[in-house]
Amino acid sequence: MRVVLWSLLLLVLALAFALVLHYAAANKVAPAPKKITVTSATAKKGNIGVYLDAIGTVTPVYTASITSQVTGLVVAVHYTEGQRVAKGDPLVDIDPRPFRATLLQAQGALERDENLLAQAEMDVERYRAAWARRAIAKQILDDQEKLVLQDKGTVKNDQGMVDFDQVQLDFCHITAPIAGRVGLRLVDPGNVVQSAGTVTLAVITQLEPITVVFTIPEDSIDQVEAGMRKRANLTTDAFDRTALTKIASGKLLTLDNQIDTTTGTVKGRALFENKNDALFPNQFVNTRLLVNTLTGVALIPSSAIQQNGQASFAYVIQNNIVQMRSIKPGVTEGSVTQVDGINPGEVVATSSFDKLQDKAAVNVSNKPVSTSPSPSPSSTP
Repeated sequence: MRVVLWSLLLLVLALAFALVLHYAAANKVAPAPKKITVTSATAKKGNIGVYLDAIGTVTPVYTASITSQVTGLVVAVHYTEGQRVAKGDPLVDIDPRPFRATLLQAQGALERDENLLAQAEMDVERYRAAWARRAIAKQILDDQEKLVLQDKGTVKNDQGMVDFDQVQLDFCHITAPIAGRVGLRLVDPGNVVQSAGTVTLAVITQLEPITVVFTIPEDSIDQVEAGMRKRANLTTDAFDRTALTKIASGKLLTLDNQIDTTTGTVKGRALFENKNDALFPNQFVNTRLLVNTLTGVALIPSSAIQQNGQASFAYVIQNNIVQMRSIKPGVTEGSVTQVDGINPGEVVATSSFDKLQDKAAVNVSNKPVSTSPSPSPSSTP
């Protein structure tokens, strides 16, 4: 009996000890979770541009391939390779002596026939006076009047020959039809050129101003035309092949009048002053066409935007607690994106996304970063 009582007593003590341990574990205070260190940025209210990106080719406004209009011997080349020329500057001279001789012959024939015409006109006046006195037959007067008309036709023909030979002589002195830059020398003194124009004597390309031809998707034509109606010119930026460094800024000049059905695009032409010759003919460039400007929108750093499949979200910081909030990103310019779902003035996390989760405690380690739109760091004005 005594053994049973001791057993029951030990059992009661064991149960009491277990209850005490359970109560102590239930009321034990859990340690506070460690705060996650993050950087942050404040959403700003500002303006941001809406751009269309495309690829384009630098195309001169004018390109002149100079050929000979006459057959002859090249006696002088006045330009040097790569020279800048103005309109009317001499380029090439062709031996003018044969054309001067031909012109002289034509002038002599004209002078002779002009005097024959003058003689015929004097005779017709005498015949009219004689006919008035009935001294000659009417047929003689009529024949003389027709002879005057024939001589007038001969004089016109001679004048045409003189004008033609003068043009041929002028073609011997070839000048620049446009202002621009001459390419490599293509002909030397002593060469014989033909009037068929098979040999190019020089190529002149206008560099200032210059244009860029690029493509615009047909779905964006209405947007571009609306922007052109609002503003006289839409700003167009040309970037290098990597699309990182801005080469020059210009204005949209016009759109083509037809859509290319094979590509579903329409060509646009932008005009650039090109004072520093940054754009070179036939150069490949990337273009950015500013078609609209959104004003008074919420802007945050693009680095603050996270993706979950097709959904976008950002971590908004309030009282050192992050809240995962769904957002709708819009236009991106440089490192800044316009978003819906975040109000200007709210603070968003920009780092430590691998550790963050909704309702997590954070420690902000930096001052809020400005979110004003700016070009990429490698862009040049």
